[in-house]
Parts: sequence; structure tokens; C-alpha cells
Amino acid sequence: METGTGYITAPFGRRAMTLALVKRQVATEQNVAGSSVDKWRVFRDVGDARTRLGLQDRALAVLNALLSFFPATELSSEKNLIVFPSNAQLSARANGIAGTTLRKCLWMLVEAGIIIRKDSPNGKRYARKGDQGDIEDAYGFSLAPLLARASEFAALAQDVAAEQRRFRVMKDRLTIVRRDVRKLITVGMEEKLAGDWAAAEACFIEIVGRFSRRPTLKDLVSSLDEMTRLHEEVSRMLETKEEVAKSDGNDIVFRCHLQNSNTESCNEFEPSLEKKRGEKSGPTKRAEQKTEPEAFPLSMVLRACPEIGSFGPGGSIGSWREMMSAAVTVRSMLGVSPSAYEDACEIMGQAGAAIAIACIHERAGQINSAGGYLRDLTAKARRGEFSLGPMLFAALRANGMPTRVSA
Repeated sequence: METGTGYITAPFGRRAMTLALVKRQVATEQNVAGSSVDKWRVFRDVGDARTRLGLQDRALAVLNALLSFFPATELSSEKNLIVFPSNAQLSARANGIAGTTLRKCLWMLVEAGIIIRKDSPNGKRYARKGDQGDIEDAYGFSLAPLLARASEFAALAQDVAAEQRRFRVMKDRLTIVRRDVRKLITVGMEEKLAGDWAAAEACFIEIVGRFSRRPTLKDLVSSLDEMTRLHEEVSRMLETKEEVAKSDGNDIVFRCHLQNSNTESCNEFEPSLEKKRGEKSGPTKRAEQKTEPEAFPLSMVLRACPEIGSFGPGGSIGSWREMMSAAVTVRSMLGVSPSAYEDACEIMGQAGAAIAIACIHERAGQINSAGGYLRDLTAKARRGEFSLGPMLFAALRANGMPTRVSA
């Protein structure tokens, strides 16, 4: 076997030797003896576990090319495990990968302990053959780590597969609970059952607004826990036959705050319109949201849309939280469906949807279908064809107010 006989080799030229490389070479020498494995099976395991190994898809393409230069299907301790293709040959078999990218991928494979460099005196890759045509000495890349760590890669691949199955299960459960909560709230509101359904809907929208565009398993578990607790609250409201005091409705919002994994509370939630340029978050649909941010003072919004103020607590609005709560009440009064408002929140953000509802309410006498109008605005916002600014400025002018935005 041409992986060395306990001899630790250092890389050629300016490539640094590290203690980690030394340990990997020693471990490979100790674990490779007397074993064999199908090279494509271990390649599939490495591919499945690539996130755990810190590998990108292009690095896997280079590893595939390296394995293609090994003549046998089986990696065995009884065979020479060093391949020595040139960069040009590797690039050709790795779908024409650029030279700089190829070198980066080779470095990633070495760092991940997938291959080991065995550099020649001049850094070239080649092999010397004996009189019988057998390879006596070779310089290039040793595939011995694939043989030595085959069982480790298999275990990693199985662990990743199990995590992916759990991810799918959690995602399916979250989808079902979200759907159930949405429909239960709609039933409560349409049937005018006892309970503060506007508060429940506001809590629902807030939870959905925190969904990550690319959630991790931890994100899904957290969101599922929040949505399940809200489901319990909504179910309790549906089951009771006694009139629910207003304080119970407020308790729903308070419990939503307790479940919030963010450091910001529900009452301190700031409008997503004031996020920094380029920041993206929220559900998948928000991936289509235009990235240009807008920031409007609450005082300006209330000057443009004074009618919504009477729907705040005590007949006035003093915070964005109160503004968004009032918008939920107004959207119900305008006949805007919960799903239409939820879509607007996902695309425009919670504060943006509240501003849109306030502007629509100001022009309620001129709009035949408030729900259809909001859906049209949402569709345009999704395509990047709608901005709240002109809508607000038009409302300001209609009310005889200056359109200059103060700092």
C-alpha cells in the first residue's frame, strides 16, 4: 500500500504543516490496515454528510473526479491508494472547473480529512513503476482517509438523514397547526363568538411574521411550540360558552409575548418597514418582497389616515403595536378576509399592511371591494411594483397636510 508506512509527509512549497494534518495522517495509518470499501458507497456517504464536513457541491465534484482516476471500484489497504492526475485532467473531469476554484476545493478536501497530500520533491504529481509495470512510488493525493473513515462517514450520513426526516415531520406539523389556527380564528370572527378574536389574530400574524425564510430544525420546533400554544388558546375560546371578559383577550397577547423567543416583546415590536437596507426575513413569500426599505413616522401615518385613530384603545393610537391592533379591527369592518390580510403582512410586513388598511379605510367610500383592492396591492408589492410612499403622500394631500417627512 502506498500510503506510507508510518512516515508523516509534509506538503510541498509554502503550504503549511499543521498539527491537525499530522494527527489525521497518524489516524489514517492506524485505521486503514486490513479493510476495504466500495469507493462510490463512501462517496455517497460523504455527499450526504457534506454539511457536517464543511464541504460544498463543487468540492464533491472534485472528489468524484479524484475517485474516477482510481482504477478499481473497491478501496483496499492492499492496493495503491494514491491518484496523481494533473490539474488539467482534474478540471476536465470536474465539469471544467476553474483552476483557482479547483485548488480551493482540493484544500477543502484536505482540511476536512477526506484526502491527504503526498507531494513529490518538486510538487508535481506522478508515479514511478518497477520492472514489472507495478507502481513502486506515487505522488499526488491519497484516498486512504476514505477507507479509514468509511464507518464514520456512514454514521454521519445516517445522522443527517434522520435529522432531515425530523425536519420534514416538524415542517408538516407546523403547516397543519398554522392552517388549523387560521381557520379556527376565522370561524370565531365570522360567527361573532365570545372572545377577543382580533387579539388572537394579531398574535397569529406576529408568530407567522417571525418565520424564517430558510428555517433550521430549531426554528421549526420553536415556531411549532408557539403556534401550538396559540391553538390551545383559540380552542379554549371556541369551547367556552360564557362571555369572555376583555381581560381574557388581552391575556392571549400576553401569553404570545411569553412564548416569543425573540428579545423584543409584542408591545415593543417595531414595524418591519424600518429594517435596514438589504435585510430579509420572514416566510418564504417575503423572499419576493422588494428590498428597498421605507420608514414612515407613526405621527405622519396618523396625519394621513386620522380615521383609524378612533379604533385604538381609548380612541387614540400611541404606538405601532396599537396601530397594528387597530388595523386588524378595521380590516374586519371593511370585509377584508383574514387570508388577504395575512398575505399583505407577509409581503409588506405587519406595519406596512396596517398602513395599507388605514389608507384604504380613508378611501372606503371610493373603493368597491376593500379585500380585492388589498390583494391587488399585495400582488403589486410582491412584484416590486407598489410602494407605500405615494399612497401615504396622496392621503396627506387629500387631508390638506404637507407631504414632507420629518426626521
